[in-house]
Amino acid sequence: MKQKRREFLKWTGGLAMGAALAPLAGKWIMDEETAAKIKSFGLQLWTVRDELAKDPKATLKQVASFGYKHVESFEGAKGMFWGMKNTEFKKYITDLGMTMHSSHFGGDDGFEKKVADAAEIGMKYLTRAWEGPGKTIDDYKKFAEDWNKKGELCKKNGLRFAFHNHDFTFRPLEGQLAQDVLINGTDPALVDFEMDIFWVVAAGQDPEAWFKKYPNRFRLCHIKDMNKTPGTDNGKNSVTLGTGSINFKKVLRTAKDNGMNYFIVEQEYFEGSTPLKDIETDAAYMKKLKI
Repeated sequence: MKQKRREFLKWTGGLAMGAALAPLAGKWIMDEETAAKIKSFGLQLWTVRDELAKDPKATLKQVASFGYKHVESFEGAKGMFWGMKNTEFKKYITDLGMTMHSSHFGGDDGFEKKVADAAEIGMKYLTRAWEGPGKTIDDYKKFAEDWNKKGELCKKNGLRFAFHNHDFTFRPLEGQLAQDVLINGTDPALVDFEMDIFWVVAAGQDPEAWFKKYPNRFRLCHIKDMNKTPGTDNGKNSVTLGTGSINFKKVLRTAKDNGMNYFIVEQEYFEGSTPLKDIETDAAYMKKLKI
């Protein structure tokens, strides 16, 4: 009798545990079934800046050969179109099977010309690469006002204005976070944000929490991994994708669920890095990644 009772309790206990775990199992199965590869991913050309300076066309050809479908440029010594006219640049990368949705820009000199050139070739974004660090919260309020004006000009030309963060906007200043001030101080109809996930993590913040806090404000992102044993110089803590500490499967799924449109690989130079070889490794990671 005791043996049968023990068997009964074991059986009913198993049923209870199964019932408790069923919702979790169902969620796991559903997540796996809905997981999908990112349809297209790009490269921030800053990653191969030295190679571009030597031979832009050959470098872009290699980038395309690794499977990148779009590039995000920046203003180097040869401009955001690397010594080519905007239309020439577009034709060249189009022939390689790539597009350019966005480019970083630095100073304000010639901003209207930058807008016109970008609009002429169908770009979607001009992105402020760096602004600050501000010394006070009021500095960031002024940045936001300026970006609204630039965003208005971009909108008139069929573009969007965006801001690319580093770590300092995610660190406390006067009891606030500048990133909150920038997002709340800009018009969503005029200004978007490009989250550099690496720099958010470097600041001790949770990227997913920010995607959820401000849905549809982060439309572009930089995918850059963090060394598992980082040193004090964050500029040297970048590593090839999949070898660091950031769970991109989870982070990018949350990003996608909250309005992310453009997934852009970026990598800083680090000791022993070989940029062209590294971006090939990064592309292989992105091709396999399901979110």
